[in-house]
Amino acid sequence: MKTQKLDKKFEQLRDCIVHAMHEKQAENVVSIDLRKFNNRLAEMFIICHGNSVTQVEAIADYVEELSVKQMHQKPFHREGFENKEWILLDYFDIVVHVFLEEKRDFYSIEQLWGDGEIINYN
Repeated sequence: MKTQKLDKKFEQLRDCIVHAMHEKQAENVVSIDLRKFNNRLAEMFIICHGNSVTQVEAIADYVEELSVKQMHQKPFHREGFENKEWILLDYFDIVVHVFLEEKRDFYSIEQLWGDGEIINYN
């Protein structure tokens, strides 16, 4: 099944998020295209991890900062800044997951949504 074409603004937001993650040395940056699922939570997940709670927070903060600066778009919802082990930024169509490595391994989102198209940005 061919993936639906992404609109330009969606692509720009995706690229902005991935760029911000790389700027803060995020590990194993991937996206999962969820559009072929009927009961999806979003069009796409973008997932990465950091090696410390400080790095997890820095990645999430910079994703938010850059998306506002470049795209004039703030997340609709954000959570996880209390414990900084799994921070979620919800941009409606794109949901960003920034994990501490151990939490990413534990929750294994890529396996849960493994039927989606996974793109690795490393």
